[in-house]
Amino acid sequence: MLAAVGSALYWTFIALTSLLLFPVAVLIWLVTRPFDPRTRALHAFTCFWASLYTWLNPVWRVRVSGREHIRPGATYVMVANHLSLVDILVLFRLFVPFAWVSKEENFAVPLIGWNMRLNGYIPLRRGDKASAAVMMDACRRTLREGTSIMMFPEGTRSRTGELQPFKPGAFTLALETGLPLLPIVLDGSAQALPKSGWVLRGRHLITVEVLAEVRPAPDADLAELVDDVREVFVAALSRHRGAAAPGPPADSAA
Repeated sequence: MLAAVGSALYWTFIALTSLLLFPVAVLIWLVTRPFDPRTRALHAFTCFWASLYTWLNPVWRVRVSGREHIRPGATYVMVANHLSLVDILVLFRLFVPFAWVSKEENFAVPLIGWNMRLNGYIPLRRGDKASAAVMMDACRRTLREGTSIMMFPEGTRSRTGELQPFKPGAFTLALETGLPLLPIVLDGSAQALPKSGWVLRGRHLITVEVLAEVRPAPDADLAELVDDVREVFVAALSRHRGAAAPGPPADSAA
């Protein structure tokens, strides 16, 4: 009962702060759009907006590691495993420029979805081949312009917490553009907020680990690349889940 009440207050807090912060996002977009066509200023504000909900949540600790693997100014095809709605919030804690690839329904969410459109994030209608083709073209254009993209190669959240098969889209983009893949391993978010649930669960540590970039050879086989990168995730998750519990203090993402 207490968890349900606390969760209802948390979602209410998100709704109320979104009412306050969306007009700020619109103002930033209007002021910076003429000289910031890649909306980096708005994305930085969006990182702050999303991070508020993990900074101020008393039952979540977020530890971000591996930032040294992100080269300043580099353009990446970023790929992360997907366990929970919380993943979206904690990935913003990286505070680096990227454009999300997200299911189309998210863009219809009042305020938050509208902000996604202002940022130029890329929608995808799942199961629709035509939409997938449009999404891939938008990703190619975004990467050519020098902005990284962020994708969940599993396509949807895992119900069991185990890594699902990877779809080839992100890896195709890396091969076509010659840009490196940047694997980002998430753990602990499924325990904090399971798929299809809305009640926050207990006290949990959520980890975000940026791994070393993977630069595919120009003649790399797509299927082998997908399998190789997935094995990198499998090994990292096994290491996380086998590690001793208490770790260093939560990252401030400042």
